[in-house]
Amino acid sequence: MCDAFVGTWKLVSSENFDDYMKEVGVGFATRKVAGMAKPNVIITVNGDMITIRSESTFKNTEIAFRLGQEFDEVTADDRKVKSTITLDGGALVQVQKWDGKTTTINRKIVDDKLVVECIMKGVTATRIYERA
Repeated sequence: MCDAFVGTWKLVSSENFDDYMKEVGVGFATRKVAGMAKPNVIITVNGDMITIRSESTFKNTEIAFRLGQEFDEVTADDRKVKSTITLDGGALVQVQKWDGKTTTINRKIVDDKLVVECIMKGVTATRIYERA
């Protein structure tokens, strides 16, 4: 079901990411460093457990989850959130909730690229990854 996502992906373009991070509440210094990072994303599936690992010079993060089951996550900017990821129309849809706030991260495969949309209120960032 998630096999199309499996592999190593490298960031090739990023649009509006600073505005998205600002909307989420990421501080100036962290936004500047994170905005320059070019992460690789490694997605693996083992049975019903999916792992998404992000590696960059800024920070490495990893989440392991089962579809539809809420889990605790510490984000790259150190927010402690409750996340749930579902498969919806071929897209991995992640909803993060913390302090009464909600953000959505959609991951989908388009033309053999991993397209990640980060949405917070009216701000959308689009990050595109190619297979490494």
